Amino acid sequence: MAIKICRSILIAAAALLCALSATAHHSGAMFEDQKSMVLAGTVKSFQWSNPHCWIQLLVAGQQGTIEWSVEMGSPSQLFKGGWRPSTLKYGDSIVVTIHPMRDGTNGGLYMSASRQDGKAIAETAAN
Repeated sequence: MAIKICRSILIAAAALLCALSATAHHSGAMFEDQKSMVLAGTVKSFQWSNPHCWIQLLVAGQQGTIEWSVEMGSPSQLFKGGWRPSTLKYGDSIVVTIHPMRDGTNGGLYMSASRQDGKAIAETAAN
């Protein structure tokens, strides 16, 4: 009887831990999904990492160069869309369309990207 109770407690604890990790992923509420912005800049870095890939983009502005953080999908999502860890390199000039941050910080959710000549970079691999 005690073994059955211990087993039930262990199963319940494992289920709870799985549920907590599933809800730990953030929502997209921080992004303004009704707006989009186009950023033209130079790649500072392309981070191919879980749970999300990132583009750090240097954008020239009236007040100097501003760094933008562009959140992308997971490596597996991007891979399915034709992206590879070597798709972007330091110094590449690109144009990125994002859903900007609601709080106005320099960041957003990736929607699409192209080279300066207008050629698409892989396929859209939004989050």
